[in-house]
Amino acid sequence: MKNIELKPIGIVHSPLKNISGNPVQSSFSEVEGQIEIFEEYEEGLKDLEGFEFIICITYFHLVKNPVPLQSPTHWDSQKHGIFAIRSPWRPNPIGFSILKLLGIKKNMLEVKNLDIMDRTPVLDIKPFIPSIDNRETDKIGWFEGKS
Repeated sequence: MKNIELKPIGIVHSPLKNISGNPVQSSFSEVEGQIEIFEEYEEGLKDLEGFEFIICITYFHLVKNPVPLQSPTHWDSQKHGIFAIRSPWRPNPIGFSILKLLGIKKNMLEVKNLDIMDRTPVLDIKPFIPSIDNRETDKIGWFEGKS
């Protein structure tokens, strides 16, 4: 199979500067910051301001060596497969955060709930639509009783 090449559409400006101590998920964060969309993609922001939340897909640029078995230290001391947890240390270090959209000024998105480090490349932005993106489930694997 061919390699896939992705081009960043923007970059995150965040007060989160160090890997340690960052929020583990955007739903646990009150951190505010900005997402700068590169000017060549600014037109693509048309009509996004009508959404309360966005999905931000990022590239974890500091991840170098994936780890196939890891312990999600905040919830469980047992090791689980990388595809059963949300650690950034993945074969393809892609991040997924749901952020509150506070406003848009030209090509700058003001956001809240950041769990993304400063200077992280942004691969895509999508609107969060509850009727499409929410799912009801009773099956949450090893995470049962941990939240």
